[in-house]
Amino acid sequence: MALIRAIAIQGLEMLLVLALAPLLTGFVRKLKARLQRRAGPPLLQPYRDLRRLLGKEVVLADNASWLFRSAPYLIFATTWVAAALVPTFGAGLMFSWSGDLIVITALLGSARFFLALAGLDAGTSFGGIGASREVMIASLGEPALIMIVFTLALVAGSSQLSHVALFMLSAAAGLRVSLALALFALVIVALAENSRIPVDNPATHLELTMVHEAMVLEYSGRHLAMIELAGFVQLLLYVSLIACVFAPFLLAPVQASAADYALGIVAYGGKLAVGGALLAGFETATAKMRVFRLPNLLGAALMLGLLATLLLFVSRTL
Repeated sequence: MALIRAIAIQGLEMLLVLALAPLLTGFVRKLKARLQRRAGPPLLQPYRDLRRLLGKEVVLADNASWLFRSAPYLIFATTWVAAALVPTFGAGLMFSWSGDLIVITALLGSARFFLALAGLDAGTSFGGIGASREVMIASLGEPALIMIVFTLALVAGSSQLSHVALFMLSAAAGLRVSLALALFALVIVALAENSRIPVDNPATHLELTMVHEAMVLEYSGRHLAMIELAGFVQLLLYVSLIACVFAPFLLAPVQASAADYALGIVAYGGKLAVGGALLAGFETATAKMRVFRLPNLLGAALMLGLLATLLLFVSRTL
């Protein structure tokens, strides 16, 4: 009976992540439009876009290989599994033993690798430009993310997310300079990994500035729907990761009751709303950076993560 309950709760978490991911993107788009004094798209427009793409015919390039056809499913699968490892409304879920920050980093890196290969596979100039820019961003973003993982592991004594979240709830966490530096670095990495402003503008399709869109121009139909859904899930993953590590309040404990899980789901929805509002406000007030200035931004994230790690070697109380 306990096994069935654990499977049911883990399945609910995975379905909740999948269901809320397009809603978070729609909320950010709607709020950005309202802040810019525009009506904006409907809140449920991402769901309509996915349904429309799933009903369209797939058009493939003549020189597209099997990798081009299978990459969308691999990207979506790896991203969804990574999102399922992040504690959203409760700790100690069935996949908690594998919910390691290093595993999540590897899964996200695999999804990015498949996306870059798919952009190169069609042989178009835009795909090559987008893939090269994506790899350039990843070459600085992933080391910064690893430094953040090291910082959290040194503070909490483990890189397992459930353990980190429970440690942050305890009085032993306290106020630390290293955690503040790690938070700033994680926010920068999240903006870069999700192709948000100031790294990329998801609302435009300018050939000379786009990064993510350049790699998926050749996709259509259900293939494009899988890539779009993977992007929605990845944005929710990073918001959930920041909330899990730095705001783990009302997270249902291990072997919690149904009421605790219900309260955790409501709190998780509130955290997503706050994260989406902060993202919309930041993108409204910030302009996109030039492509060749992105290494400076990501280099700052890497230095913040490295400094946070070094501070903990100086003193464990920092």
